Amino acid sequence: MPIPEDPRAKLNKELFQQWRDSREDWDEEARTDLDFFLGNHFTADESSDLSSRNQADVPMDRIAPAVDKLKSMLTAKPPIFTAIPREDSDVKMANIWRTILGYVWDVSDGDTQMKQAIQDYAVTGLGYLYAYIDGEADFGRGDVKFTHVNPFRVYVPPDCRDRWFTDAEGIILSTILTGEQVVNLYPELGDQLDPETGEVIPGVINELSTVLEEDFPDSSNRNTIRAFTPAETKDSNWWHRQKYQILERFFPTTVPFYRVVDSRTNQESIMDEEAFTTMLDKNPGAVERGFLEFEEIPQKRIGVSASIGEIALYQTVLNIDTYPIIPIPNIWTETPYPKSDVSRARPMQKLLNKLWSLALSHAQASAGLKLIVPMGSVPNMEDLERDWSNPNAVIEVDTTQGEPHYPAPQPLAGEFYRLIQQCEFYIDFTFGLPEMMHGVPDKAPETVRGTERMIAMGSERPKSKLRDIEFSVNRLGRILYGLSKGHYTFEKMFALAQPNNDLTDVTINMYDDITRPVNDIFKDRLNIGQHDVRIQPGSTLPESKWATYNVYLEAFQLGLIDRMEVLKKNPEIFDKEGVLARLSDYQRYESQIQGLQSQVKELSGDLQTARRESVHDRMRVEVSQFENKLSDIASQSDADRKVRAAKLDTAVKLGERDVKDAIEGIKGD
Repeated sequence: MPIPEDPRAKLNKELFQQWRDSREDWDEEARTDLDFFLGNHFTADESSDLSSRNQADVPMDRIAPAVDKLKSMLTAKPPIFTAIPREDSDVKMANIWRTILGYVWDVSDGDTQMKQAIQDYAVTGLGYLYAYIDGEADFGRGDVKFTHVNPFRVYVPPDCRDRWFTDAEGIILSTILTGEQVVNLYPELGDQLDPETGEVIPGVINELSTVLEEDFPDSSNRNTIRAFTPAETKDSNWWHRQKYQILERFFPTTVPFYRVVDSRTNQESIMDEEAFTTMLDKNPGAVERGFLEFEEIPQKRIGVSASIGEIALYQTVLNIDTYPIIPIPNIWTETPYPKSDVSRARPMQKLLNKLWSLALSHAQASAGLKLIVPMGSVPNMEDLERDWSNPNAVIEVDTTQGEPHYPAPQPLAGEFYRLIQQCEFYIDFTFGLPEMMHGVPDKAPETVRGTERMIAMGSERPKSKLRDIEFSVNRLGRILYGLSKGHYTFEKMFALAQPNNDLTDVTINMYDDITRPVNDIFKDRLNIGQHDVRIQPGSTLPESKWATYNVYLEAFQLGLIDRMEVLKKNPEIFDKEGVLARLSDYQRYESQIQGLQSQVKELSGDLQTARRESVHDRMRVEVSQFENKLSDIASQSDADRKVRAAKLDTAVKLGERDVKDAIEGIKGD
């Protein structure tokens, strides 16, 4: 019994067919550009023509090295996302978002995805990056990731005029899988086991329509250098030809949101329809009593409708307002069909192949000289042809008919080889890559500084291309930001390893009964674009590490920066953080030593002062003792003087008495 076709699946198939038919010419041009990048330069007629002239259809490929060099320059360093806060209080949260976006880049293997997208950008003129949520990552909790998408798998309406297809009515992503791959992704489509009877019920996948082709155009070129693309290998799986096409259509839609204001606290919050209904159920009558005021605000979001064959797989709405498929157009033509650098260099590459073929033809004619023999002078031409290859052969001819001679080819003029060099230069010039940037030494100046200046000047055109790519990468950052806010609503720690052996980690949405929530991004999950996410300008272009180091070294010698800043720019030191930590220890030790030295100086001064005071004290003691001795001597002298004076006074008194007695005795006689 045929499956009834779901209207959503029917719409997906109709739009897919319309948009695919509209870009057939671009597919052909892009496939030709891809063939030239893969070395497949000649058509079947050109290859047959060269083979008829006994020449190999080997091109002088100059496009592939130019594309590889352009890729290496534009992806020399991974871009660094930065989130600019809305106000000063958001600085911490902006740093957290920078870590989260760096984590998303790492888990997505972003360097590889970006390099492949830039290759598509340079070769076909259009690269794609696709942001999505991997539900199986992190043990089922899921992670936000992104990947590159082959440009032939993305279909857009032909009337788009915006660089990133924001004005498109939809974008379709086509994925062609085998039956086993489809059942692995969607087990409900495969055979089911009846739990009651144990019988196997045939799956729905057996009744779906299959496809016989790939989302990849066929090549019109055929030469000895074969390139295996999905168009060449689509029939290799001959034992299982059933393939199914999954169509994911992204389209803009309008979703109602509600701005709710609590009149009691004057607190405002944004809610989606589900959260708003839950809030009303928990607070019955709050609106009627005037406790809550709300306003319905329709917002643009991106819906997804996926189908396979005649059935619809799912339909959902993403919490982003721009398409998660980000184009990276090269030469923008204001249509969904941009041109590539290869398409501009392709005519010159054809001329270069022609000149190369003429040079090989001339070399072949010079190596195998033709011999013109007069008719009748050689009896047997077969013997002549056989003996001609023998260096010791003796060939007999009749010179009366005329002498054999060589028609030597004219040498090629020097302008011919100069024309080949001009073709090579023009191809490199088209890509904005001079030969010096390919590592050709004779094209570089004689001095190191001159070479650095030439490299800096020669990188101006790749800088212009990088700015165009950065517009799309900035858009990718904003989409990853929006998806992350809607997905990372649980507690999770993000760890980001830096190239200099440093580790940064943050934890979001961690709650407990005591502290407030740590880095809460759950409450802002419904709003997008709260932080201006962009990458640092010039972040992916290469630079001379020694030139940068010398600039910082000169700035350090002039005293403009400190040695730590110079150390960070030293290209030969890997464990910079460890060295900086040890330098910090050294500085701490130096400060401690200086403190101890100042303390020793103070103690030495105190000791000298104490010594001087001690000497003064001893001197004062000695003087005091000497004064005591002098005082004793003076006292003893005073005592002796008093004794002698007393004795003298006594003697005088006795003498006076004797004299008085003598006088009285005389008087009496």
